[in-house]
Amino acid sequence: MSRLLEGRVAIVTGAGRGIGRAHALELARHGAKVVVNDFGVSIAGEGTDESPAHQVVAEIEALGGSAVVNGADVADFAAAEAMVQQAITTFGGLDILVNNAGFVRDRMLVNTSEEEWDAVVRVHLKGHFAPLRHAGAYWRAEAKEGRQRVARVINTSSGAGLQGSVGQATYSAAKAGIAGLTLVAAQEMGRYGVTVNAIAPVARTRMTEGAFDTSAMALPEDNSPIVAWLASEESADVTGRVIEIDGSVITVENGWSHGPSRDAGSRWDAAAVGGALRDLLADAPAPEPVYGA
Repeated sequence: MSRLLEGRVAIVTGAGRGIGRAHALELARHGAKVVVNDFGVSIAGEGTDESPAHQVVAEIEALGGSAVVNGADVADFAAAEAMVQQAITTFGGLDILVNNAGFVRDRMLVNTSEEEWDAVVRVHLKGHFAPLRHAGAYWRAEAKEGRQRVARVINTSSGAGLQGSVGQATYSAAKAGIAGLTLVAAQEMGRYGVTVNAIAPVARTRMTEGAFDTSAMALPEDNSPIVAWLASEESADVTGRVIEIDGSVITVENGWSHGPSRDAGSRWDAAAVGGALRDLLADAPAPEPVYGA
């Protein structure tokens, strides 16, 4: 295997199982030193146990790599800062942040409780923001001191966030937020040598089992080679992108873009809106169907 990431330092959140575990192992195989983060919770984000991150670290060490366990709640602002500092203290710096941690509490919208909404949005969206914010502050400080790092962020969105998914309003909203956060962070952090992209993985994991027919789904590790390349120095010209991965197929997502428009020349009259808007919709491409529709 190539040593695409030789000498680079990575944090992977939610790396105890599933896609995150596959990412951590793939990065390590390519030479990265890895902080393996996992809070050790159920698929619904409940309870804690001895983090499976310990097993992942043991696997990486068995491969001859270097890794350490981190048990932070990534949506805890101070704990996320400490996680970034752990990478810097343990391995001498930080080059790669893979935001992957999350869980689901699927409900139809009218059955979703406030607690369920807050919990899912917190771990996915704030759990991306907090590590990214602290890693970004470190990379900015390094750049200002003349030590600019070739830094990479890979966030985790979802088709549920990009196209929507029936029964997953909360998860879809959080994942859409992550896609938006990725676009803004790519623009703001580029000046410090940082690229920021997101993947939308399709895989058979604890999160998809029970929600979908997973019999034909790809394996978690099918997503990780794309993450490894995005984490490398070779990917400097790719930023602000969302890439869907479904087994052997990778797709660049187009996202929202301006479509047909019409200028009334003055404030619109409500009675004229219907005809104009229907004409514009007739000229616009039809949206992709919501999953489960």
